[in-house]
Amino acid sequence: MPRLMNFQQLRIIRETVRRDFNLTGVAGALFTSQSGVSKHIRDLEYELGLEIFRRKGKRLLGLTDAGREVAAIVDRMLRDAQNLKVLAEHLRSEDEGQLTIATTHAQARFVLPPVISRFKQLFPKVHLKLQQSSPQQAAALLLDGQADIAIATDTLDGDRDLVGFEYHRWHHSIVVPTGHPLADAPVLTLEEVARHPIITYHEGFSGRASIDGAFAAAGLQPGIVMSAIDADVVKTYVELGLGIGIIASIAFDAQRDTSLRLLDGAHLFEQKITRIGLHRRHYLRGFVYQFILLCQPSLDEETIRESLLMADAEA
Repeated sequence: MPRLMNFQQLRIIRETVRRDFNLTGVAGALFTSQSGVSKHIRDLEYELGLEIFRRKGKRLLGLTDAGREVAAIVDRMLRDAQNLKVLAEHLRSEDEGQLTIATTHAQARFVLPPVISRFKQLFPKVHLKLQQSSPQQAAALLLDGQADIAIATDTLDGDRDLVGFEYHRWHHSIVVPTGHPLADAPVLTLEEVARHPIITYHEGFSGRASIDGAFAAAGLQPGIVMSAIDADVVKTYVELGLGIGIIASIAFDAQRDTSLRLLDGAHLFEQKITRIGLHRRHYLRGFVYQFILLCQPSLDEETIRESLLMADAEA
């Protein structure tokens, strides 16, 4: 007889789905052997009396119809188990623990410092972990339970498990060296911008798709000569004279970027909305709510809780 269902079996089922049914990857992620992974799967299938995975020989090809339902329940069970741990930590001590925030370089570098400074004054015993990532990765970390909060643009609205609250609005602008001809243009146009070599973000970072979309809509093909994942790198190479930069307006610091000029691009590029994202099923400790309220004082804890409950009911 196989052993009774255990958490290792549940973790293996979840990890197998996450890793596209590659058991070698599952074994590595869970620090066990591939044969051990296979045995746990067989034992659980025997105990449940159904096949969870479709197979071709020893290879797993995907989930069966029953397996899809099992995988959804397994995911909920593991999330609830994690919530129990978080709840226990909260009950033991309300002002100690860890707060993990998945966010982009721009938010961590230019927007969050005053919020984090105030938060650390209020909760000095809470370890704050900033998980810098792309917007897509930030959403994935939140969905995966590896972050308590995600702060990003464009990626926190498309999944029913995520609930987003508006944080702030911004747009892209042009950054040029002091004395650059564009700085004297009476009205900056995309046509004028496109005549110069451009340095901006990598695809997938800081609204790059909307930058490309603005030029495409105007029938222009800009000469992007360099790309980077954060504005500091873009500004460095603009200072070297390798091109003009297109960056998030929030990423310009007039006190530090003294050799550069920021040219307003609000009329050139669409407005962007950065959101604070939460998972509808994650238990949130009190200091998590307080961090959100420091970011967005117009919110209150009751509104946040009601939004999470409503999203859970509608899912």
